[in-house]
Amino acid sequence: MTDDCLRSEKRENVRKGVYLLPNLITAAGIFAGFYVIIATTDGNYERAAWFILLAAIFDGLDGKVARLTGTSSKFGVELDSLADVISFGVAPGVLLYVWALRPFGKLGWLAAFLYVICGALRLARFNVQVSTVESRRFVGMPIPAAACIVATCVLLFYELGGTGTVKMFSMVILVFLLAFLLVSNIEYISLKDPELFKRQPFVMLVVAIMLLIVIVAKPQIMLFLIGMAYMVSGPIVHYLGWRKKRLEKKKVARDSKINKIVN
Repeated sequence: MTDDCLRSEKRENVRKGVYLLPNLITAAGIFAGFYVIIATTDGNYERAAWFILLAAIFDGLDGKVARLTGTSSKFGVELDSLADVISFGVAPGVLLYVWALRPFGKLGWLAAFLYVICGALRLARFNVQVSTVESRRFVGMPIPAAACIVATCVLLFYELGGTGTVKMFSMVILVFLLAFLLVSNIEYISLKDPELFKRQPFVMLVVAIMLLIVIVAKPQIMLFLIGMAYMVSGPIVHYLGWRKKRLEKKKVARDSKINKIVN
């Protein structure tokens, strides 16, 4: 089949229509991301942070709805990827710069851009590896999680009444850390793992309810702690895996030496 025929077939598939429900949810996520930029330029940084979290909820819903209703499509996948760039790349980048990094001038917006470009590279790598990487794991921190960490930092700052100096330098460190984790080969557990939605022990329901109550009681603090826990979980698991492999190699080498001596 020629390239012209393939392009004609793709155009024809789009003309047949698109699935409304999952794509409307994705569009809602784009709206939330765009409003983050609007709220940021108006100086409503807390509201902007909450809308990043709202965009993350929409991001989790659109794929789930598409799978449950059998309405997954290539168009929806591409739209979702573009939505992630806007809602979890550009929008948090603008929030970071205007809220915390502007006093650094050129270095400030370059640092914010570093976050954005690393997020875009993370998404591009995910798109080309999606069929070859285990679905239960992400290679590199997923960009929605990185954006949510930025949002929870903003919310925690206003909850605790932090100072401008603390905000500026802590965000500089966070930007470089998130940029590194986005493009690293460190694996993170996927919160979209189907196993999480299957039958679980009764005690897990009790724990989930208690966690929900604590989050509702102090959302700014608890969401920040959850975000930090997820961020460090990748490097910790990566280190433990590396250490285990190293010990196994040493054991194999030691056993090999013993066998040579015996023989």
